[in-house]
Amino acid sequence: MTIHIRRARRGIRRVQVAPAASVAVVAVVAVAVAVGPAAVPATAATSDPGVPRFLEPGELPSHPSSDWYAGDVTEGRPDPLPFCVGEALPSTTAHRRFWTEYDTGALQATVVERSVRRAQEFAALLRKDLAGCARKVAAENPDITARVEYYGRLNVEEGADVFGVHTESSYGASDISLFSVGRDGTTVTVVRWGQMGTFAQAPVADFEATTVTAVKKLY
Repeated sequence: MTIHIRRARRGIRRVQVAPAASVAVVAVVAVAVAVGPAAVPATAATSDPGVPRFLEPGELPSHPSSDWYAGDVTEGRPDPLPFCVGEALPSTTAHRRFWTEYDTGALQATVVERSVRRAQEFAALLRKDLAGCARKVAAENPDITARVEYYGRLNVEEGADVFGVHTESSYGASDISLFSVGRDGTTVTVVRWGQMGTFAQAPVADFEATTVTAVKKLY
């Protein structure tokens, strides 16, 4: 497996990244796009006060040929687990899946920790898992070539880090994913967008806007 590491240079406003988040990030395994049940636009995820709100379909990067659809907010770890960050998600995770009529899917997973310190540690663990994921995959998937771009930290609440991951198999499958890890107080959320394609097809600016919305909606 070949691993390429690159740090994106873009004209997007950032704040300084903490050392734990600025580690060279390495890439991962091919993306499996989530396919949901019958395509029915979703309604509001939750209206309970004190409960983190989730993204709505219209808040995801727009798809040129399809609306976005969403399942219910579900308690527990998503199945299947998202690559890179899935193993770190605890049983207290709540998640929501999104899909289009084509090859594009997304996932939001949110964890409410017992303290700010635990939330900080959990967010750092997710970033560490993203940074170390390709080395793990390299030993298990010799047919995968992976490359990652780290787009930096967004200035929203306690911050959100954005990553792009491209994987290509020896038989030609090419997948692109965007990840973000954001925190507001004791709550950490992970958003993943993925489809078949390359970095050229990744809607980075729109995904960053989605990430800002996701973190602002936590409380």
